[in-house]
Amino acid sequence: MKWFRLLLIAVMVPLLLASCGGGYNGYMQRPYTIKGVRYQPMSVDQALRYKEEGIASWYDESSFLGLKRGNTSIGEKVYPWHVSAAHKTLPLPAEVKVTNLQNGKSLKMRVNDRGPFIKGRIIDLTPRAAKKLGFHKDGLARVRVETVSVGDGKYKRKVKKKWFFGLF
Repeated sequence: MKWFRLLLIAVMVPLLLASCGGGYNGYMQRPYTIKGVRYQPMSVDQALRYKEEGIASWYDESSFLGLKRGNTSIGEKVYPWHVSAAHKTLPLPAEVKVTNLQNGKSLKMRVNDRGPFIKGRIIDLTPRAAKKLGFHKDGLARVRVETVSVGDGKYKRKVKKKWFFGLF
């Protein structure tokens, strides 16, 4: 009977620990399908070179007093005071710099969710991020998104800065 308990613990503990995290080891790159469209996240090397201009929107995954309606794709809770974003193909998590091209304001934020799934939009931000970038009332803004880093902890890889007029 004692061996059965040990076997049960040996099987259940790894399963429980795996369910606690977001199901990724350093960064998430699993392909996924939404509304019949299959998305293949970019490689870490591709993500470290990523820069794009397009339309940003904002979305609200939080609710009153921090009681959440859902978690992000990597299992993180979203609260009203968070500054974070959703992107369709960057590995998760990533850190990006988002610049509002209409007013020049920029902000670094964590990308920890998937989206936006509306044609023509490249990134979704939390309401606080949209407020800091100055487009919360408008709902949409033309932005530039540039990767700062990909991954967490020992897996974190940063974009290498070019110095000396971009030659090195």
